[in-house]
Amino acid sequence: MVIDLLTAHASVRKYKDVTLTKEEVHELIRVGQHAASSHFVQAYSVIYVTDVEKRKKLAELAKNPQQILSAGAVLVFCADYCRLKKAASLVGKDIDFSSAENVLVGSIDVSLFAQNVAIAAESKGYGICYIGGVRNAPVEISELLSLPEGVAPLFAMTIGVPDEANEVKPRLPVEAIIHENSYDVDKYNELIPTYDETMNDYYLSRGSNRKDAAWSDSMADFLEAPKRTYMKDFLKKQGFEFN
Repeated sequence: MVIDLLTAHASVRKYKDVTLTKEEVHELIRVGQHAASSHFVQAYSVIYVTDVEKRKKLAELAKNPQQILSAGAVLVFCADYCRLKKAASLVGKDIDFSSAENVLVGSIDVSLFAQNVAIAAESKGYGICYIGGVRNAPVEISELLSLPEGVAPLFAMTIGVPDEANEVKPRLPVEAIIHENSYDVDKYNELIPTYDETMNDYYLSRGSNRKDAAWSDSMADFLEAPKRTYMKDFLKKQGFEFN
């Protein structure tokens, strides 16, 4: 069942030496394209990295060598208004994609598209891992992949035959996610400490990379200070001005 597939997801960071064919990758991309798209703008593109030297450089820049170098396929997902600008020019018009709203539209479009690709890959028995590390060096990666104005790399995805079996991380309880009719902050006083215990038990008992940690502490440490503050200037450089 689809529900069983979705709830069994765990990131795969080590793959067997099996390369996906171009036909397999193209099929996954076609499936991805059937995701919902705001006003059908389809504001996304994918760079399928097959060149060995480019993949090595991407792995270095993204700081994810194990995933990128061992994967059966490496895809870089980009928000893309270059194609839309070209489409407008062909009918004698121009577009303005610089607003914060269009940044959101592009980000949402590419995320929905990528998740369809991920589910399609997992349905075929492959494992996947999202690589946010692409944003560690957006300027250099844009140069590496010859990305024009209007295109911004948001994340990569590695796909391949898993060479590891990771446990599924316990998610927040549904009660912490769903709010009926109005937002309820008070319920977190009970739900979060209980979830911290669940996550601590998971981290202490999982098969690898065991640690004594709770979700709240981990999230507080992760979000205590701003990260990748250069992204705003990079997006402006690519034409996203946040007007």
